[in-house]
Amino acid sequence: MTMLFNRLQNGIIIASCTLAALFTVISPPSNAAEPVLEIHIDQQIKYLSRAALLQLPEVRTVDIADDVSYHTKKQYRAVPFSMLLNARQLAQTETVQFTAADGFVANIPSTLLSSGAQPWLAIEPADKPWPPLKPGKPSAGPFYLIWLAPGKAAVSPEQWPYQIAKISETIALEKRFPQIVPKASADTLTSDAALRGMHVYIANCATCHKINGAGDAAIGPDLNTPFSPTEYFQDAFLRKLIRDPSSVRNWPQRSMSGFTVANLSDAKLNDLLTYLRQMAKQR
Repeated sequence: MTMLFNRLQNGIIIASCTLAALFTVISPPSNAAEPVLEIHIDQQIKYLSRAALLQLPEVRTVDIADDVSYHTKKQYRAVPFSMLLNARQLAQTETVQFTAADGFVANIPSTLLSSGAQPWLAIEPADKPWPPLKPGKPSAGPFYLIWLAPGKAAVSPEQWPYQIAKISETIALEKRFPQIVPKASADTLTSDAALRGMHVYIANCATCHKINGAGDAAIGPDLNTPFSPTEYFQDAFLRKLIRDPSSVRNWPQRSMSGFTVANLSDAKLNDLLTYLRQMAKQR
C-alpha cells in the first residue's frame, strides 16, 4: 500500500498515509454529514469515512449483472472486502456481523467471505447518490456488501446487507444463542432436517427475526413467541407468504421480500418449516 491518508480537523480521513495508518483511527470523525463505517476487529474499534475509502487505490468500478436489492444491472465504486478484513483476520474469525442503520443484522460465515463468491464493499459517492430502494425510501448506501460471483457459493439475498453502519467479528449465532438450536429427536431424518433448517433460518430469517427472544435483529416479529407461524398459518399459505409476502398480506410499511426458488430451493424451504415446527415445541 502506497497511498497515504491524513486526518483533517473535521474528522474526515482523506489524503496520504498507509492503509495501516488509516486503521489506527480509534475515535469517530466529528463531521456528522460524512458517512462513517465502524469496524470491530482484533479487539479494536476503527472508523473509516466514505471519503477515505473512495481514495483507496484499490477502488474499482464493478458491474453487478442482477443486483438483489435494485433488481437490475448496477455499477458501483467498490473495494474488495479483503481490504477491510484480511485473510489472517478472516481465518481467525468464525462469523462476520453486518449491522445496518435500520437494525437489519446479517451474520455471514467468514468462510463465505473468503470463498470464490468475491465480496466487495460498494461505496455511495457523495456527488452521485444511488437511487432510493423504494419511492420515498433511502438508497442502499452509504455502504453495501455486494458479490461479484454469488453463484459460486450460493449466497443468499439476505447476505447482501446494505446501509451498513457497523462490521464486527463474532461467533456463530447458534453458539451465542443456544436456545435457537433444535433438540434431537428419535426420528433422525426429522432431526437432520430441523438442523439444516436452522442454518436456513440463520442465513435468511435471523437478519430480521428472533427465535425464542434470541438473536441480534428485531425488525420483524419473533418467529416462535408467543406462537410460531406454523401454528397460525395453513402450510400452503405459509409457503406462499415466504415466497411472495404481498400475495398474502400487504401494507405500506411492509419490508419483507419474497424468496424465489432460485434463492431458496423447495428443499431448503421444507427444512426451514421442519425447523419452525420443531421450535414450536421448544419454547
